[in-house]
Amino acid sequence: MADKVREEYGSLVFSDAVMQERLPRPTYKELSKVIKEGLPLDLEIANEVAHAMKEWALEKGATHYTHWFQPLTGITSEKHDSFIAPKGDGTALMQFQGKELVQGEPDASSFPSGGLRATFEARGYTAWDPTSPAFIKDEVLCIPTAFVSYTGEALDKKTPFLRSCVALDREAKRVLAHFGKTPKSVSTTVGPEQEYFLVKEKDYAERPDLIMCGRTLFGAPPVKGQELEEHYFGAIRPTVNEFMKELDDELWKLGIPATTKHNEVAPCQHELAPIFEAASVAIDHNLLTMEEMKLIASHHGLVCLQHEKPFEYVNGSGKHDNWSLAADGQNLLDPSDSPEENLQFLVFLSCVIAAVDKHQDLMRVSVASAGNDHRLGANEAPPAIVSVFLGDDLMAVVEALINHDHDFVSPDREEMDLGVPQLANIMRDTTDRNRTSPFAFTGNKFEFRMCGSRQNLSDPNVVLNTAMAEMLSEYADTMEDVGEDEFVGQTLHWIRKTLREHERIIFNGNGYSAEWPKEAAERGLLNLRTTADALPYLVEPKNIEFFTRFGVLDEDEIRARYIAKAEQYAKLLHIEANTMVCMANHRYLPALMAYCTELAASISAKADLGVESPAERGRLDALNTGIQKIVAAADDLQKENDAADAMDDPVAECRVYADEVIPKMDVLRAAVDAMEPLCGVDWWPVPTYNDILFYI
Repeated sequence: MADKVREEYGSLVFSDAVMQERLPRPTYKELSKVIKEGLPLDLEIANEVAHAMKEWALEKGATHYTHWFQPLTGITSEKHDSFIAPKGDGTALMQFQGKELVQGEPDASSFPSGGLRATFEARGYTAWDPTSPAFIKDEVLCIPTAFVSYTGEALDKKTPFLRSCVALDREAKRVLAHFGKTPKSVSTTVGPEQEYFLVKEKDYAERPDLIMCGRTLFGAPPVKGQELEEHYFGAIRPTVNEFMKELDDELWKLGIPATTKHNEVAPCQHELAPIFEAASVAIDHNLLTMEEMKLIASHHGLVCLQHEKPFEYVNGSGKHDNWSLAADGQNLLDPSDSPEENLQFLVFLSCVIAAVDKHQDLMRVSVASAGNDHRLGANEAPPAIVSVFLGDDLMAVVEALINHDHDFVSPDREEMDLGVPQLANIMRDTTDRNRTSPFAFTGNKFEFRMCGSRQNLSDPNVVLNTAMAEMLSEYADTMEDVGEDEFVGQTLHWIRKTLREHERIIFNGNGYSAEWPKEAAERGLLNLRTTADALPYLVEPKNIEFFTRFGVLDEDEIRARYIAKAEQYAKLLHIEANTMVCMANHRYLPALMAYCTELAASISAKADLGVESPAERGRLDALNTGIQKIVAAADDLQKENDAADAMDDPVAECRVYADEVIPKMDVLRAAVDAMEPLCGVDWWPVPTYNDILFYI
């Protein structure tokens, strides 16, 4: 088996090893400079790469190629073209040239653009991203690309991310130069932990809300949830284990380093975590992983749910964005044994803290979605308040620096005697893990835990990269004219000043506590509970200036994303409200009325025999009252939904959906859910939480 894994790992990827084998050595060296040093790509090089890529793909059974890109929907898109080039004599060549590799032209009119493109303006371009390797999926050569409009504006998630990488690389090199280092590249690394649910196809097919919305819009509490804490890291069910094994096999063929898999906290919930990779590759790989999960689940009679909150009363799903910085492979956020003496580490640490504090609003915007609103702050995920967790060791360093304490001694790691001779003693880390923190230092990286499970991680990493570039630039500017003999002193002065100014963002306590929102407000931290609350911060003048200054997004692109996000939020909620009304009218009400008719007939038959049935009559009265509540709630929701949908301003519409439509949805759900325990199981029209969440 080990030999099989080694043989198949990356077999569907046009990887560095494949390029070394198939490209002429001069071509490979030039392409490596393009990838690793950001040099421009020459068309002659592109022609040689395209030829080698085509020959390799044909050998793997591919007949088509596609420019694989990430529009503002957040998912991936592809248009397949064959390699066939007819000769005119009834035969054909298999052809793929550099110009086809480097640039494509998909129709741009039907993708979200936030007003950047009119419907009749269809032209858009895709441009090859050589930093992320091509791969084969379903006998199609997939070429990762950026996606821009005819006039050059970014219409996708990847383009701003790649721009933010350029900004970060530039500013980090300026900082490292002060420490006598000249790396060829500085980049971010990311390790996305993906949470998801698996449910039976049969149950899924009988739930219109799962089909249309990816989450259950109705459902009374199950008789058992996750309170016994038995599912987390529990034995994996055989069917799920078979799914996981096939998923591993397919991901490994695509060069995706999936390593960890386990049951998560909620019933039917699971997690997959990969080894860290360069951020651009890791994000592409995460999107591929999500695609493969959905496909492979169907092979096992399952459906993979990636919504942030598919079920009430149990935990939702997130995606932890483990983020760090590397200079030529060296982790810049990996402290030495004595972090208080590690000046370079402290500069980068201070920059991260300041970056998160200055741009807490954009951090929140970057993870805002209708689905994630159900999860954040629900005592199962980080709160909607952005803060940074450092742990006891680093917090002691920060406090010592702020207080000019030169006598700080890093606490030694403590050895724990477990009291069993056969078990080796365990070294306890100098700090525990804080699962309630939105942005936590976990040893040699920061873990951004607010990201939603369906999310494209480009958005949060654009903010992190650009915010970090800004703070690194500030440090480099400050140190520009500082002499060598003053360098250490001036650097420490800058670190202390920065930490003092941004200390408010550091919180090592319990983010679930009732006291934290009040304390956060006193610190001046934002508590943006909904997407509608968060989105307006994207177009604040300071944030427009911030993105434009570093060449990541121009004002038109920022405002377009604002509109596109608002539109997506409103559209999703419009679909959910429509689905709720449809299910109430066509599923729940007919079922409840049929049950009431049966119950009334039973009461009538007993009355004819002179038998009193007060319990049944009481149940019938409760059901009739419930039916009236459902009818009224469904009518109210329909009216509110229609009024919101008729609005012309997507930003105002977004606000109305948050403030007016969602409360109406909650009323209808409560009315229907109250009837579920009263209705006979044979009459209830959809699988319940008891049915869906607990299966063998």
